[in-house]
Amino acid sequence: MRWLIPVSSVFFLVFLIVTIMSSILCAFAHDTIAQNFTERSKIFVIGYVDESRIYQTEKGFEGTKMVLSTRGSGIADRTIDSQVYADSNMAETSLKVSAIYDYRPYTPPLVFTQSDLKNALCAKNYEVGSVYSESYSNLKDLIKDTKIYQDDNTSIYDIDSELQGVARIGSRVKKNAHTVPTYIMGGTYIGYVDIRSEMQAGNMSIMNLPCP
Repeated sequence: MRWLIPVSSVFFLVFLIVTIMSSILCAFAHDTIAQNFTERSKIFVIGYVDESRIYQTEKGFEGTKMVLSTRGSGIADRTIDSQVYADSNMAETSLKVSAIYDYRPYTPPLVFTQSDLKNALCAKNYEVGSVYSESYSNLKDLIKDTKIYQDDNTSIYDIDSELQGVARIGSRVKKNAHTVPTYIMGGTYIGYVDIRSEMQAGNMSIMNLPCP
């Protein structure tokens, strides 16, 4: 017994298969620019604190966005846990901040105005699309332990510093030219500063980012 399938049905089945395959391929292609970033940061500062952070998953009015900014003078004890993830199926941003700020007028002592001792480090990962920088100046004391791990899939930047002076920390994570920066951060800390921070960016892409 033979079954006869109308030609129109055959065309419909072919069209349906092509449509499904196109959707799968498009989703896969979009996922190649998936962005992933995590951060855990803790600072204790007796002096002046200046921070700003931007988290986002897409440009314009799309996706999720968060902006965090902190000024100050006095004493700050702050912890941040954050994560940004975006692919073809979801866009997610999370932020947890625990902080105690005690305002007190702060005047830098004379030792911070005259110093030739400086220390700076910049790390770039072209494949992941990340750049991290830290610099210290006007130093009286500096105890520093920075760990960096980078390969074609992951970039990990771990800061453990204690100082009396000026610390500037900056980072930028942008997957490639077709995405927006997932994370932008720049902070300036003056006085007695204790920094414990770990930032991680992942997945594969090629992006040339200059150090700030």
